[in-house]
Amino acid sequence: MADWPRHVSRIVNRMIRISTVFLAAVFATAAATPSKPTKTTETAPVARSAFDKATFEAYVRHLFVWPEQIKVDISDPEPAPLPGYSAVKVRGSMGDRSQEETFYISKDGQNIIRGAVYNVNQNPFKPELDKLNTGLQPSEGTPGAPVVLVEFSDFECPYCRQEAKILEDNLLKSYPTQVRLYFLDFPLDSLHPWAHAAARVGRCIFHQSQAGFWAWHDWIFEHQQEVTAENLRAKALEFAKTLQGVDVAQLTKCIDAQESEPDVQRTIAEGNALNVNQTPTIFVNGRRIPGVLDWNVLKSVIDYEIGYQKTAKNAGEDCGCNLGLPATAGAASNSSLTAPAK
Repeated sequence: MADWPRHVSRIVNRMIRISTVFLAAVFATAAATPSKPTKTTETAPVARSAFDKATFEAYVRHLFVWPEQIKVDISDPEPAPLPGYSAVKVRGSMGDRSQEETFYISKDGQNIIRGAVYNVNQNPFKPELDKLNTGLQPSEGTPGAPVVLVEFSDFECPYCRQEAKILEDNLLKSYPTQVRLYFLDFPLDSLHPWAHAAARVGRCIFHQSQAGFWAWHDWIFEHQQEVTAENLRAKALEFAKTLQGVDVAQLTKCIDAQESEPDVQRTIAEGNALNVNQTPTIFVNGRRIPGVLDWNVLKSVIDYEIGYQKTAKNAGEDCGCNLGLPATAGAASNSSLTAPAK
């Protein structure tokens, strides 16, 4: 029994040697066998589509840095002038301020093009010309003129007052026969408390006399700082007593019954359709010019259009459009500032 520990020790050492040889063989076999790649399950990212309005809104907000305070409206897809694309309009608005952009989205919803598409055979401002309707609007200048200015204005807007003075001092003196000017109301109600009512007054006067309207136009801008929402009616009726061809009793009825409100709403809707977002905004043969513009700059645009329309004849009132006679004495022309399709 004295040799038992020694005997056990020999058995244990032998087992260790056998185990070591076995493990070495296992490792050698593993090294000689080509390893198979470990299979892992990877989830491919889900492709987003610009036709999903929530996805597209988030994309546009990031593009323009539009915070939550700006309301974003996205239209349904419409046919686009680009093959394989759909047109989507995006409008961001806050109060009376707005911005509209047109995007073209590929049929798979993956690619987006921002900008305008032009047809070399058409006036580049044809989309604007198609939306500008000057029928029965206050105007001055020559019917059939090669250059038409359409002004969207607000009687309470100080910048509109500046623009009105620039046009009054220069436009018809420089272009007695080559320009026609139309005035369209676009009151910014959230900024100017009496502008909408003043627009209705102007339209009530216009119903009786176009000359009376332009007299009102000049007077209200000249006295802009004296007028308030409370005294507008009284001042308007007092001023109307100086106008020839205007029946004050009829004018009073028109003002109190707000009979001219549909006229104002019509020009506001037209401005919205054209994405007018500030006053003044002038369209020169369809070319958008926002804000007050120095006369020399505006004159250069008019001069260019006069020369261009001598051969193009795709804008202005001598573009081949049907010109109508005034509906009533002193009323605006029924002509429409619309370029013919080419």
